[in-house]
Amino acid sequence: MHTVAFAFRAVTAHRMRSALTAGGIAVGVATVMLLTSIGEGIQKFVISEFTQFGTHLIQVTPGRTETMGVPGGILSTTRPLTLDDTLALARVPNVVATVPGVFGTGRVSWGARGRNTYVNGVDHHMPEVWQFKVAAGRFLPADDPRQARPYAVLGAKLKRELFGTGNALGESVQVGGYRFRVIGVMATKGQILGFDMDDGIYIPAHRALSIFGREGLMEVDVLYRAGADEQKVVEAVHHVLTTRHGAEDFTVLTQKQMLAVLGRILEVLTLAVGALGAISLLVGTVGIVTIMTIAVQERVPEVGLLRALGASRERILLLFLAEAVVLSVSGGVAGLLVGTLVAQGLGLVVPALPVAVPWNYALGALLVCVVIGLLAGVAPARRAAALDPVEALRAE
Repeated sequence: MHTVAFAFRAVTAHRMRSALTAGGIAVGVATVMLLTSIGEGIQKFVISEFTQFGTHLIQVTPGRTETMGVPGGILSTTRPLTLDDTLALARVPNVVATVPGVFGTGRVSWGARGRNTYVNGVDHHMPEVWQFKVAAGRFLPADDPRQARPYAVLGAKLKRELFGTGNALGESVQVGGYRFRVIGVMATKGQILGFDMDDGIYIPAHRALSIFGREGLMEVDVLYRAGADEQKVVEAVHHVLTTRHGAEDFTVLTQKQMLAVLGRILEVLTLAVGALGAISLLVGTVGIVTIMTIAVQERVPEVGLLRALGASRERILLLFLAEAVVLSVSGGVAGLLVGTLVAQGLGLVVPALPVAVPWNYALGALLVCVVIGLLAGVAPARRAAALDPVEALRAE
């Protein structure tokens, strides 16, 4: 305790110099805390958005891609995904349900009212697979997906835009020149990954194919049973589609793989953040080495007096190391406070920006500051400890 108190007195004896030195460490730590808070918040936000659709989903898309789900590198698309493929995948062991997907935008109108909105071609399994709920009426009936009747279900926002507070059930709406009878209204879901799920209409997939002039589906979502071996389900999906198509002209993507891609992107961002913080920390380290070297030169008589009073070389070494650590940790604590306050302030000023303070990074930053203090202070401290007490006293 006496050593730490001595170090604090030595640091506070030159407040301005110490503040400027600790400031370099503070800037580095604050930068790392701010950017990692934003990165952590984005990661938690995206994970929560993905899991709104459930956690046992597999997505099948047409075209073979080299990378996981990135729309590029397509080698072959010999056959499109079809509604028959959807039915075949529904028979795979441990598969609970499948949903064909055809998506686009189009004008939906009722009488004189109309608006451009999302048009989602799906089937009756959509609420179960995507974990959506119906607020009024019912969802699409369990028709043969290849001959589904022209029924439609409205998103909550689209219903308000077209019908206000009136009843939409039983009314007919126009979608891309086709007429659909409204049989349900979805419960409010909000935005997911930037898409307003309430501002849309849900119609049978095969009719969406006609509206958009497509030959095949854009995706098939497969819901598998909780507790089932995901890899075995993926292999079964591969086998079924390869057998049907005669080639692996599709891509199978699990939620774990989607999150892994996100994780790799965030890792690159984290490295970039670390590089920015490291530059500031390096500047701070150089500052501590410089200040501690000056302190040793200024306090040669003091060191001589301590040695004359019986202080050992190890004691002198420890005193100067403690001073360097106090400088670096003070800067680290200040940086943590500033970075945390700025991150939380951004979260309040910009509510759409997800921010989450990673406290494990905060603890790691403090440990790094201790290490920086030790490394930066060891050379000046050894120099102080090596001073000859007689020569040091004579210097006064």
